[in-house]
Amino acid sequence: MQKVFKEFKEFFFGGNVIELAVAVIVGGLFLQIVQALVNYILMPIIGILFGKPNFDEALILTINDSQIKFGAFLTVLVTVVLTALAVFFFIVKPYNMYRARRYRNQQVAPEVTEIQLLAEIRDAIRNS
Repeated sequence: MQKVFKEFKEFFFGGNVIELAVAVIVGGLFLQIVQALVNYILMPIIGILFGKPNFDEALILTINDSQIKFGAFLTVLVTVVLTALAVFFFIVKPYNMYRARRYRNQQVAPEVTEIQLLAEIRDAIRNS
């Protein structure tokens, strides 16, 4: 039992779980930022263009007291697309530009092909 506890302790405090927990927390914070951008800035712009910031009550088909809410689905679809665009333009694109600028002046090692690597191994074996 003590061995299992020791393994669990090494696993839990070994870094992977802690790093994952931090990543989840930071991801949650980014989620709040992106949701605020979509809900408080982009969806009101949709409201300006289409008269309402959501389509929840606009497109409902009622058959035998059963409601098919196309508008609610459309609202979620628009929210997902706007969220993806917000993540791309406000997080991914600036990060890629930062990385490109940061690594622009660093030299990249020439790529070694598999044949070159095998030839080097063969030559090293011959010379030993």
